[in-house]
Amino acid sequence: MPTAYYSHPECRLHDMGAGHPECPQRLDAIADRLIASGLDVALEHREAPLADLEPLARAHSTAHVTHLKDVLQRLQDSGERRAIDPDTIACPATWRAALRAAGAAVAATDAVIDGEIDNAFCAVRPPGHHATRDAAMGFCFFNNVAIAARHALDVRGLQRVAIVDFDVHHGNGTEDIIAGDDRVLMASFFQHPLYPGSGAVPMGTNMVNVPIPPYTRGMEVREIIEAMWMPRLEEFKPQMVFISAGFDAHREDELGQLGLVEADYEWITRRIKDIADRHSGGRIVSCLEGGYALGALGRSVAAHLRVLADL
Repeated sequence: MPTAYYSHPECRLHDMGAGHPECPQRLDAIADRLIASGLDVALEHREAPLADLEPLARAHSTAHVTHLKDVLQRLQDSGERRAIDPDTIACPATWRAALRAAGAAVAATDAVIDGEIDNAFCAVRPPGHHATRDAAMGFCFFNNVAIAARHALDVRGLQRVAIVDFDVHHGNGTEDIIAGDDRVLMASFFQHPLYPGSGAVPMGTNMVNVPIPPYTRGMEVREIIEAMWMPRLEEFKPQMVFISAGFDAHREDELGQLGLVEADYEWITRRIKDIADRHSGGRIVSCLEGGYALGALGRSVAAHLRVLADL
């Protein structure tokens, strides 16, 4: 069965302004690289649907969902922009883009569980892993991966899922939502200190947080994953694996100071896939998070997808 590639043109319309690193051109860089490499024809392209409010409320408070809906729909009608926090700006297209991003993650989860596809990559924006239960922050409005994981558990009846986050920044929002939920094991590494400054002390025993110092290179990260992630993931035996796929730990990315390259993302993806193949029937849903050096982003996503698609 194929690897599905979920995206939608409306995800490109979310625009936080000139010079903002989380820009629409990120999706163009990925799409262009897939075409140039020939990978685009090996994937099953699927349109990201609009999420309903119900799955959002499984990961976020009703107050957060209602507040963002009101704010973002007013901007949609007025044509204005508004800063949700100093780094996170909403525009008229943000509401539908955010619903497309969450909708892709949920639809991909259903398609994988139903056996329509082996696995999926959601090339969507805005990203999600900084969005907490009660707040939008760090370029993120709704937490796409946490929404999908809760959908798999609460709606589709899975008992154990893993979330693996290899973004350079700590996925504080995901941790806030799932800490203490023993149905979820979250494994991550992240540069520390770095925005958002959290993660050094885990919020729950179901967290495998590995803060690493600036200028750590790929071979060291691989050793950390083998020593810290893999034993916990093997013991947990997840029935499905979700990936917060941030590519800003790349050595070319200026938002962090880690030293990963495309071969490292290929290796990390292969180790995650090994876990999924042994325990989850190969079921993986990966969602785009960070990655702001456009050339490096395109190449790294291509490396990630080659492994997912067994190419």
